[in-house]
Amino acid sequence: MVSLFSACSKLGALALGRRAHVYMVKVGLDKNLHSVNALLDFYAKCGCTKDAKRVFNEMVERNVVSWTSLIVGLAVNGYGSEALKYFKQMEAEKWLPSEITFVGVLYACSHCGMVDEGFRYFDKIKQYYGIVPQIEHHGCMVDLLARAGKVKQAHDYIQQMPMQPNSVIWRTLLGACTKFGHVELAEVARAKLLHLEPKHSGDYVLMSNLYASERRWSDAHKARKSMLEEGVAKIRGHSLVELGNQVHEFHTGDRTHPQSEEIYAKLVEVTKRLRLEGHVAHTGHVYADIEEEEKENALVHHSEKIAVALMLVCSPPGTPIRVFNNLRICGDCHVVIKLMSKVYGREITVRDCSRFHHFRDGSCSCGDYW
Repeated sequence: MVSLFSACSKLGALALGRRAHVYMVKVGLDKNLHSVNALLDFYAKCGCTKDAKRVFNEMVERNVVSWTSLIVGLAVNGYGSEALKYFKQMEAEKWLPSEITFVGVLYACSHCGMVDEGFRYFDKIKQYYGIVPQIEHHGCMVDLLARAGKVKQAHDYIQQMPMQPNSVIWRTLLGACTKFGHVELAEVARAKLLHLEPKHSGDYVLMSNLYASERRWSDAHKARKSMLEEGVAKIRGHSLVELGNQVHEFHTGDRTHPQSEEIYAKLVEVTKRLRLEGHVAHTGHVYADIEEEEKENALVHHSEKIAVALMLVCSPPGTPIRVFNNLRICGDCHVVIKLMSKVYGREITVRDCSRFHHFRDGSCSCGDYW
């Protein structure tokens, strides 16, 4: 059961996982701690936090893994305050948190912009629990500062770390530099990444995007050209959505689906309806030296929007929509899907490469902080 729930969570196969849950109860495995922990983790990783909490509350036996799975799950889903509430409850019941528990706690602080709280919890790791912070904890602290726009402080933190920072940490800094426009620090981070992990396509893309956002088209072109010359393939973005016990996969501009004609007609309708709501495409998220109209067309055909459009076409009104994306959701998709949740009256969940976004009534669980 553990392996099955793990596979379902990776695929976003919620319906299959629910059937496995029914089977688990039928054969009496709902009393097995390892199986129930896997079930809790499955629901959290599918964005079903209510189900995850229900499983947790009904557990006849818990261990540190149970608490940690719920805390991490709530944090990843954007419910940082609730994750910290459960951590405090865990402490009150005299459970000893693990190193992984604190990764979840720091993640919650990072993704909710709670910088001061994050540092307080970080100090608690060693001073109160006697746990030596590992590189994952330090990485969370870099992310905490970087997401809050404190890019220079994040760089200072990296330089003072008691161990050598890895590629994940330097990439966190590079991503923040791209978001907040710190070219010089980005080049420092990029130089470190060239030494640690020279073939990572995302680093080339981030640098190219940063140069493009600064309208340094020549440097942006050089970054893309060097990527090609080094034989580095860009990771292709895709979105998965489950419909009728089948997982459908889409890429940007994908027209291979049998219902492509209906999907793209729906996207045209969506664009018109959102314009009536005052939406203007965020073309700043298209890092290319092309005309505005071309940028708008490029944004409309992102894989997340295609996946949501399929569900609008094929599922009954009011049905929740869940999309799984392998890359970070772009700013325009975030705004558009927020509006779609309002205009079409749908709860839409998007899991990207780092967290969940729960869209409802025109707002997102991340509070536009991600």
